[in-house]
Amino acid sequence: MQDARIDYVELPSVTAHELTRAFYTRAFGWTFTDYGPDYSATGTGTTDVGLNGQPDDALASPLPVIRVDDLEAAFQSVIDANGVIARPIFAFPGGRRFHFIDPGGNELAVWSTK
Repeated sequence: MQDARIDYVELPSVTAHELTRAFYTRAFGWTFTDYGPDYSATGTGTTDVGLNGQPDDALASPLPVIRVDDLEAAFQSVIDANGVIARPIFAFPGGRRFHFIDPGGNELAVWSTK
């Protein structure tokens, strides 16, 4: 089994993207990098937070994101464990990822920089 850990949590911020970013900056001193007008993320290298304000892309609830070394192997492992693929592998700024639904109905993502 490969090393896999949650290292990112994506929060929806569609209706108040600027206010949400300002809140976390004021409340916790977090610094965000903008990736377009509707997406911002911290970059501490520990467990980072992304604020997804993209109306067509953001989920209604937080999205835990698991980092792996081998995305294709993780994809196959999720299928073999009877996970449901919600979004097949796709590229985004910083790497590639896919989304899946676990047996409890939770949506998570898996990503890799490779």
